[in-house]
Amino acid sequence: MVLPELRGAPYLRLCNPPATPAPGQGRFAMSTPTPHSAEPTEHSHDGANAATTAIAAIPAIASLADAAFTQRVQHAIDHKTKPLGALGRLEQLALRIACILGQDRPVLQQPQMLVFAADHGLAARGVSAYPVDVTWQMVENFMAGGAAVSVLARQHGLALNVVDCGVARDFPAREQDPDDKLPQPGQPRLWRRKLGYGTRDCSQGPAMTVTECAMALRNGAALVRQLPGNALLLGEMGIGNTSSASLLLARLCGEPLAEVTGAGTGLDAAGLARKIGVLQEVLQLHAQATEPLDALAAMGGFEVATMVGAVLQAAAERRVIVVDGFITTAAVLVASRLQPAVLERCVFSHRSGEPGHVRMLAHLGAEPLLDWQLRLGEGSGAALAWPLLVSACAMLGEMASFAQAGVSTRSEEA
Repeated sequence: MVLPELRGAPYLRLCNPPATPAPGQGRFAMSTPTPHSAEPTEHSHDGANAATTAIAAIPAIASLADAAFTQRVQHAIDHKTKPLGALGRLEQLALRIACILGQDRPVLQQPQMLVFAADHGLAARGVSAYPVDVTWQMVENFMAGGAAVSVLARQHGLALNVVDCGVARDFPAREQDPDDKLPQPGQPRLWRRKLGYGTRDCSQGPAMTVTECAMALRNGAALVRQLPGNALLLGEMGIGNTSSASLLLARLCGEPLAEVTGAGTGLDAAGLARKIGVLQEVLQLHAQATEPLDALAAMGGFEVATMVGAVLQAAAERRVIVVDGFITTAAVLVASRLQPAVLERCVFSHRSGEPGHVRMLAHLGAEPLLDWQLRLGEGSGAALAWPLLVSACAMLGEMASFAQAGVSTRSEEA
């Protein structure tokens, strides 16, 4: 399957490295794109030297800064029938959504929950308390409607899209498999975007080739283009993916691994110490992978890379991006290092119980809506926060002003 290009935007080429990479480029350089296949590839081990040329399209994302528009919306909020600032952060949220959508009275339409799933070769090193089979089993649980995100998506009217980016198992054919079929109300949709049966063990070499990384980015962007609506909620599933998030945080933000690595799915003290030791090996092995996409290819996951592409495309389309926990925030971190204005489109749903998430949010300047010590993933935190976004829009669009309601304003002080 050949994916369409992003029209009228700059592109980033993932290509054979020069003998000495130019500053700020690593193994990636700017160039003009040519189409390439996005079908799953064999697990050849050419990721380190980028033997195959591949293309990833990165859209240019402009800042949303518009002082006049912001002032107009803020004036409307300030003159609702309430004391100034009395609705606290709900007012800030309403302003943010209005600025993202460019609407004085924003309306959230056809929200799409995307749960990106893949396996990680690093899981063989014992970095998770659960076996890798849990990834495919949970995908089946999503499709059967029994997972937390399934329940919350149904409750809040979110279309549930599960994306097989690289699960180490094939799933049976389903009625909605053709790409022209969108999710039906209350029915999850499985999108098959498998790049392989899990990444390679990144303690032995790169997790993926640059070609695979490029394909993942393109797959994520193409899927978002296919989905309706103006809001995207991020979720993920992949045994071992908290390790990728910790590694990306350590490399891109310079945080000490031992301080940003948590128990994940429930490791005991000995297991956590082993996990930290393994991740230190990985970080040292890929010491030269310092640029965002180099680090992503070397130490990321197929689901994280696909999510990066989805985030970039959603930002380019000015969709509201609702970020879940540690792993989804890692994808946003990578995307924001490629296009910083991505962050202007994001609403961070919660601060998770993973120690690295607190520091990652701080690096992004993000203040999440909830702090409930969630650490499930799946998009569960994004789904829980969703009603707050709906309420923010309702407040801005439906709440009367003092003038409309005939209510007196605060008396002027003498």
